[in-house]
Amino acid sequence: MNSSPGTHAWRIDDREYAQQQRRRGRQHAYEHLVAERTALVVIDMVPFFVAGMPYALGIVDNIGRLATALRALGGAVAWVLPAGTPARPDFYGPEVARALRESGGTGPLRERLWPEFHVHDRDLLVEKTAASAFFPGRCALPELLERRGIDTILITGTVTNVCCESSARDAAALGYRVIMLADANAAGRDEDHNAALHTIYRSFGDVRPTEEVLELLRSP
Repeated sequence: MNSSPGTHAWRIDDREYAQQQRRRGRQHAYEHLVAERTALVVIDMVPFFVAGMPYALGIVDNIGRLATALRALGGAVAWVLPAGTPARPDFYGPEVARALRESGGTGPLRERLWPEFHVHDRDLLVEKTAASAFFPGRCALPELLERRGIDTILITGTVTNVCCESSARDAAALGYRVIMLADANAAGRDEDHNAALHTIYRSFGDVRPTEEVLELLRSP
């Protein structure tokens, strides 16, 4: 079990690590990162989701550190915001549906993000009209990343087991190398967070903490 202040007590079962070791001869799918071909994708870090969730507040610093390091090494940083897509009131109920429609806020995209983040001019700012930022036709992100020659995606943000997991699955389906940051994603409970990490690690990508990813990015 691993955690840092304010983040989830995350874990991958030893049996899962052992299974992957047997399958491919190593514990982690991706042991080398090329910073220039890597994008940090930050999902839904807007006041609607961050302000009311302690774990989301706890990952702000790690996301900032990753963004700073990746920019300096020539990689991409992409901020993905909910576009206020109509949510079905028959499924969510009228109050929740209305809240979800308004979750992305109004005004320029840069101003809708959680205010502690610093967005640089070369960063990508996009909206998505589905849970996933990689579902075809629902977000411009895949096309923008293709133009920059990106082949590796670092998934961060909230909520781990909804939009972040959906984005990780679809990115993997599109052929990206996917790493979900164990201590830079947030859900309401450790149980929900860890269930999503387990699914990604087993079937769609890799799971690593921030410090390990920073080390991989800086390694020659």
